[in-house]
Amino acid sequence: MTQQQQAMSEQDVSEWVKQQLQKCTKFLAEKGIIVASVKMEDSRYLVPWVTAWKVQSTDGKYYWAVAGDLPTDVLPLSAAKDARAALRHLALGWQMKSENIRHASADDKTQQEFADLLDNKSQLLYQMTEQDQVWAKSQ
Repeated sequence: MTQQQQAMSEQDVSEWVKQQLQKCTKFLAEKGIIVASVKMEDSRYLVPWVTAWKVQSTDGKYYWAVAGDLPTDVLPLSAAKDARAALRHLALGWQMKSENIRHASADDKTQQEFADLLDNKSQLLYQMTEQDQVWAKSQ
């Protein structure tokens, strides 16, 4: 357990996890994906950084939905076998997206700042997926 996790009470952790699930559910709804259920046994969270939820939509499709101290995002279940692979997939995708934003919006300061944020979060997320000790207890 990290120092930041130790500073959070069980109630704080529970509330943070609940907020991230709500954030994902809202994000998915805005994309036209209505969550019917969450597969908790396959979902993972690393408090207070990231949550990866395996969700089933009302039309029966499965997705990985990600939230936390990073951009909320979604990908189809077929893109990754587990939460760790889903986070790695998103990290690599965000790196490419940040480069595309930089090239397409060279004169837009706001877009450049977003590209920097996306690149930073993608690197942190990728590093997290590479740490076996982080995943040893959860998978």
